Amino acid sequence: MTAPDPADAVLRVGAIGFEEPRALLAHYGLTLVEVANGHAIPGSFWGDTEAGIIGTTVYARADTPVHSLLHEACHLIVLPAERRALVHTDATDSIEEEDATCYLQIVLAGQLPSVGSARLMEDMDRWGYTYRLGSTRAWFEQDAPEAQAFLRERGLPTG
Repeated sequence: MTAPDPADAVLRVGAIGFEEPRALLAHYGLTLVEVANGHAIPGSFWGDTEAGIIGTTVYARADTPVHSLLHEACHLIVLPAERRALVHTDATDSIEEEDATCYLQIVLAGQLPSVGSARLMEDMDRWGYTYRLGSTRAWFEQDAPEAQAFLRERGLPTG
């Protein structure tokens, strides 16, 4: 008998609904589009259940992990407006933007009453995000000054 995959326990958009994240993303000029179950998610880099991005639109299904929806949205949020319009599926090649994206997704999860930052960090660990201090929480709390500086320079929240 094989052990259950910890990734199966992550919080999915269907469990919290689309309205709460839709309102949060709208605050940043993004649109969240619900994709019907069983249909491919437009702009998804990883495919399967992972969220997708095209321009200022984030696509997700009910089975999309919340961390994926927030991660892809944050890729767009950290970009200057003129770069957002050009995004299709892959938002960045920059380590600095990737780190800022990961940090911001945790911060924004704290603004979703149905999620919270602690749950999102646990789900990031379950999904397989890796950091040199061993956990998402340790990275977020002790090893992310560059990500914080990146976000502050752009007027984005850091906590």
